[in-house]
Amino acid sequence: MISIVLVEPEIPANTGNISRTCACTGMPLYLVGKLGFEITEARVKRAGLDYWDKVQLRKVDTLEELWAEFGKEKFFYFSTKADKLYTEVDYPEDAFLVFGKETKGLPEQIIRDNPDQAVRIPMRDELRCLNLSNSVAVGAYEALRRHSFFGDLR
Repeated sequence: MISIVLVEPEIPANTGNISRTCACTGMPLYLVGKLGFEITEARVKRAGLDYWDKVQLRKVDTLEELWAEFGKEKFFYFSTKADKLYTEVDYPEDAFLVFGKETKGLPEQIIRDNPDQAVRIPMRDELRCLNLSNSVAVGAYEALRRHSFFGDLR
């Protein structure tokens, strides 16, 4: 199954919304590093509504921990600084879609070190970025579409 990875998310409502996307698609959600909120905060819970018990949630300290466990080749990094479009990738069935924090995105070194696995969602040059939860939804559904939604979604 394709997984969503959030590196140091800062805004509780975004993480709550993303948890709903994960619940509705069956995608595991990994939260990496220092969070800008407590996962038990009312704002996070409210955004996820009654979906939290349907989310496979895991908190880890570093991306390196996930790379060691699952293999670095399965990770795809969403960034406005990437050259390749998110639609130009053949996501494996067990891909990890990685998104950075709302204010800074992913560290640029990750994008430089992984140019073939760094992707962007097209948008107008004069604007900074899409909302994190919207970006996750765009990436998640494209990766799922590539696998015919695994036949599990209608």
